[in-house]
Amino acid sequence: MKQKLIQKAQELRQHGFTTGEIADELNVSMDTARWLTLQKTAEVKAEAPGDFAINWKSIGGNSTRLSYVSGALSDLAIAHGDAEVVCGIAVSGIPFATVMTEFLEDLTGFDTSLAIFHPNKHRKDTDESDDEGTISTNFGTVEGKKVVIVDDVITSGKTAREVIHTVKDLGGEPTCVVVLIDKAGLSEIEGIPVESLIKVSRI
Repeated sequence: MKQKLIQKAQELRQHGFTTGEIADELNVSMDTARWLTLQKTAEVKAEAPGDFAINWKSIGGNSTRLSYVSGALSDLAIAHGDAEVVCGIAVSGIPFATVMTEFLEDLTGFDTSLAIFHPNKHRKDTDESDDEGTISTNFGTVEGKKVVIVDDVITSGKTAREVIHTVKDLGGEPTCVVVLIDKAGLSEIEGIPVESLIKVSRI
């Protein structure tokens, strides 16, 4: 498994992916993605960061399963009040957010729009910058709206924190962060509740 991850990470690097994009694609932390890209595929010498690689292709590759999981995520989100905007974090949060928009509209009777957040880690190959990502202007606006933030995996909470700040800066009101898998075991970020279908705990 480790060798396959190393090979995949290095292939993605050769295709021009940033460390942040590799981390998202493989559902690992930035540190793990960086480590994977620096290894020789034949022999791993340095010790790997403590991390879990998540592969949810069985869900993402099937529209029926994706719809069911999005319905479950919507059920978690609705417990925190009505949502006017579902903000999907690029790339892997977008499919869930897209389907959730329809579910939440049906559940609440309100028009619910889709917003897309592009994290800073996709724009620069470093996590040292304090710059935050941006919300696409091609989709829904968050200004003056109640916003549910959606992603596939929380690894450290840094990206979710980035979205929360951006939504607030733009005049939106984050109601909750909803994810498929929470690798950090968080109950809240910046005072905003975190809901997940699966929480991963190290013992």
